[in-house]
Amino acid sequence: MEAKKKWDLLSIASIPLTMTLANSMLIPILPAMQKALGISAFRASLIITVYAAVAILFIPLAGYLSDRFSRKAVILPGLILVSAAGVGAGLAALWANHPYGLIIVARLVQGLGSAGCFPVVIPLVGDLFKKKEDVSSGLGVVETSNTFGKVLSPILGASLAIWAWYIPFFAIPLFSMISFVLVLLLVKSPSKERETADTGLRTFLKTTGSLLRSKGKWLYGIFAIGGICMFVIFGSLFYLSETLEDRGLNSIIKGLVLAVPLACLCLTSYLSGKWIGENKVVMKWSCFTGLVVAAASLYILGWLQWSHTWWMVAMLGVSSTGIGAALPSLDALITEGIEKEQRGTVTSLYSSMRFIGVAAGPPASALLMDRSMVLLFTIIASTALASAVITLITIRPGAKSRPNGSRSGAGRRSPAR
Repeated sequence: MEAKKKWDLLSIASIPLTMTLANSMLIPILPAMQKALGISAFRASLIITVYAAVAILFIPLAGYLSDRFSRKAVILPGLILVSAAGVGAGLAALWANHPYGLIIVARLVQGLGSAGCFPVVIPLVGDLFKKKEDVSSGLGVVETSNTFGKVLSPILGASLAIWAWYIPFFAIPLFSMISFVLVLLLVKSPSKERETADTGLRTFLKTTGSLLRSKGKWLYGIFAIGGICMFVIFGSLFYLSETLEDRGLNSIIKGLVLAVPLACLCLTSYLSGKWIGENKVVMKWSCFTGLVVAAASLYILGWLQWSHTWWMVAMLGVSSTGIGAALPSLDALITEGIEKEQRGTVTSLYSSMRFIGVAAGPPASALLMDRSMVLLFTIIASTALASAVITLITIRPGAKSRPNGSRSGAGRRSPAR
């Protein structure tokens, strides 16, 4: 990796860490919010869901703007919005008589800000490096930062909530502004190598439509797999958080237990990003194998119905390991298979699908867990298995390098035939 760009990469990696903390840090304190606000588990889950739901709507716009102008011009205002909304949610919880509605509004604004942050990070990494191996490694670092945020989130959220359940809201602006300063001062926007005069909305829609028609099969597959991965992670985490609360674990211990499967996700994402390099065949089978492992462990967890906490955490750790093997491959396939000029738009659509999974996981888990653990994990496992099947069908690596070192056009530009 280019040594002079390591600070750029570390600064960029702070963004997914911050965005993950802004959402996942609230998962371990949802039960406390239920009691303090007098709401149901489903309404508490909406505090997570609305953040992701509004981002889904605005992520494509953020991708378009980042392609037309610059990545930093979209990321920096997004971080300011995330910070302001965090302060608003905290003040509503502190001063309002009925704060739930105001917290939901603040979370909507926060989701709007997040739409311009993490989704733009993936194409920015693709812009930053010239070598595909460096791009894969950089995306592995970004995905690791994202998953490390998930590891840190339950511990940090539970620790801050010892003072009061709304303190994590005030922590979000602190992390966001640290990212703001790092990106502002240390990230150098790559120089534009193309003319940008004809990038109006009509041209944007035309070129995006043409791209989706020509590469839609494998792109739609990756979109679906990314959304399912997030659905599996957040649905499982919500169930585990509620279960640990019912078993009377104190805040710190609960946060540490929640961090175990997420630590598996983080470590595997890092190792997978290092391992896959620029080999698209390895990317496909890393993704497929990880998803099969995730599905198998979730089926076992649901069907055996062992109630031991250690067993539940172990199986969710195995599931998270499988997801961790898949995510860097998805990031690399979609980044390396799309031209730089359209990378922001396409990766933003991919990020929208991931946010759909984030939004759907907690409320789906809240509704299903009231019926049975078997039903909950059978559905979650089946979605993971479906994503493995989608991987087999839609991701078809192009031709490998010829003996003389040259590549066919399909092998160089697209992960699918």
